[in-house]
Formats: sequence, C-alpha cells, structure tokens
Amino acid sequence: MRTSTPKETIRARALALGFETARFAPASLPPRAGEQLAEFLTQGLQGEMDWLARHAERRASPAALWPQARSVVVLGANYGPARDPREATLSPSSGTISCYAKGADYHDVLKARLKELGGFMAREFGGEIKVFVDTAPVMEKPLAQAAGLGWQGKHTNLVSREFGSWLFIGTVFTSLEIPPDEPETDHCGACRRCLDACPTAAFTSPYRLDARRCISYLTIEHKGHIAEEFRGLMGNRIYGCDDCLAVCPWNKFASTAREARFHARDELQAPALAELVALDDAGFRALFRGSPIKRIGRDRFVRNVLIAIGNSGDMALAAAAETRLGDASALVRAMAVWALSQLLDGPGFAGLRAAHAGQEPDGAVRQEWGVAAAEAA
Repeated sequence: MRTSTPKETIRARALALGFETARFAPASLPPRAGEQLAEFLTQGLQGEMDWLARHAERRASPAALWPQARSVVVLGANYGPARDPREATLSPSSGTISCYAKGADYHDVLKARLKELGGFMAREFGGEIKVFVDTAPVMEKPLAQAAGLGWQGKHTNLVSREFGSWLFIGTVFTSLEIPPDEPETDHCGACRRCLDACPTAAFTSPYRLDARRCISYLTIEHKGHIAEEFRGLMGNRIYGCDDCLAVCPWNKFASTAREARFHARDELQAPALAELVALDDAGFRALFRGSPIKRIGRDRFVRNVLIAIGNSGDMALAAAAETRLGDASALVRAMAVWALSQLLDGPGFAGLRAAHAGQEPDGAVRQEWGVAAAEAA
C-alpha cells in the first residue's frame, strides 16, 4: 500500500480547509525579483505606500525575512465574481466596489485557514512554521509563480490558467525541506487587454504599474485630495478598480473552476450613492464591520463617494452632496464642492459659493471653490 507523502498530505489538508490550490516553492526568489522591486521604488511608483520600501531587503528574500525557512506552501483562494464587475460601472447613481472587498475581509479569512494548516503541518511533520497574508513583507506573486500557481501578468497581478486573475494568495513558510513544484511560465503572449482597459493609463509599460495613477491606489491608499485629472476618470468606482483584471482572457477558464467561496454581501453589490454619502463615522463602521473597506476610514470613503456623485450626472444627488459642505472633514468638504460644481448650473453653484466659501477655514477647500468658480466662468 502506498503511503501519502508529506507534500500530498499537506495539499489535501489545504484543499479541505477551503483553498482551491496549494503548491510548493523553495524559500528563495531569483535576484531579478529584488531588482524589479528596487527599480519600482527608485522611480517612486509606489506613491504613499511607504510600507513597500520598509524592509525591502527582507521583502525580496524569504531567507532574509526568516532564515530558518526552507520551503514555502503557497495557497490560492478563488474570489472570482459571478458576473463581469464592469457592469456595475454602468449604473452611475450607485457605487462600484472592487470584487475582493464586497465580502468578508480576506486577510482575516485566509489567516485563520493558514494558521490551521500551519498547526496541522507542525503536529504531523514537526518543524517550525510562519504564516503570512499580504500585510507582511513577502513578495507573494513571485513566490506563487515559483510554486506554479500562475504567473505575474502584464497588469502585475497573478494570472492562473485555472482561475484567471481572481486568486487571493497566502503563504506558509516552514523549516521543513519539501520538494518544490514546477514553476509557471508567462502565458500573456502579445495580449495587452489589461493595459488598454485601465481608465487612468496607470501602466507605464507591460508589467510596470505607476500606482500613483491607479484607481485602486487613489481610492484606497491615497490619504489626501485626489488630483482633478483623475476624478472624472474614476466614474462611480468608490473602492478599488477591477477593469484590468476583468478583461483578462484567462478568466474564461475561471468559469469552469470551482465556485468561489468568497461571497459578496448583497448590500455592497450596487450601493446607492445617496445613502453612502450620508454615512457618519458610526454608520460607516457599522456598514463595513468585518470588511477591508473599514480600514480606509469614513472620510476617505465619503471623499470617493462624492467624486462618484460628481460623475453621476444625477441632479437628484446634488442635495445629498450639499449636506457635506458643512462636514467636519476638509477632505469631504473639498470633494463636495467639486461634486456640486459638476452637477449644478452656473447660477446654482455661484449661490452656494457665496454662502459657504467665505466661511471656509481650510485652504485646500477654498482652492476648490476658486478653481470650480473659474472653470464655471
């Protein structure tokens, strides 16, 4: 009778815990991975994501992160949507939220599964383990390619022949020596659909993203005022952007893969902008309890919602935007000004400016009033 190897046993346990795929890589990366990270950081393409630069040496080398590591179990969880997420951008009076954020926070879900898998490995085979989701300095996508889960596509995200562009990645580092799987090779070919689909032209070249132009970065990572050149291009995207992922031709194979276990909440499928812009801090926290959206805070989220309102062309939303002119957050007040400048006619906007601009204490908000007035003139 054949006895299962540790590798087969670990893989079977991972699938039983809810991962769709589990593969194995050595605890190392080719030098090119670190070189590409250094080039990205040197050019400042990370924007305000300072955490990418911190511990860059450990990020580029699993051995530098944890010297005891000998092997890495790389796990994939499918979050593929049932429908093309770009359809939501056609409903301008509701908000579009990135697929990954419509359900439970994947960090929490995956970490629980990873800890359970790591504990199983330690009990069954000994050795030490450490588990990581994407909050640690780990280059998951190069590791996933080394393990054979997929390859890093031209949109810089992982692409799988089985699951398309819709995989969460988690890793279990272990001191055990486990034979690695075959790495995956690049299958993008001449395709550039993801590059051409980006609303803000954030890709400087294939495999190179300028995060400072990316809607996901602007709506999630960027803490301040969003530059005017990007506002109109954002449409109704209020948290993230799936356009480059959604057009990937490898997604057609995802429809035949096992159904995704990350299910979207009904209330986040097409949330009404009029309701979202009215959220105070308590309401925001209540609505997004257990969601990754909660981490950006109410003010940045309402900032995003007001930009979507400005792009909606829906005059019925002007009254909702007007209530935010007196908001405690200057970030919110500024985008309320911009949204109203897009919705109201000249006299209507001039009346609001006369009532509010002279009392505005924040310089950035006063500047929004001035720019909008000049453009309306």
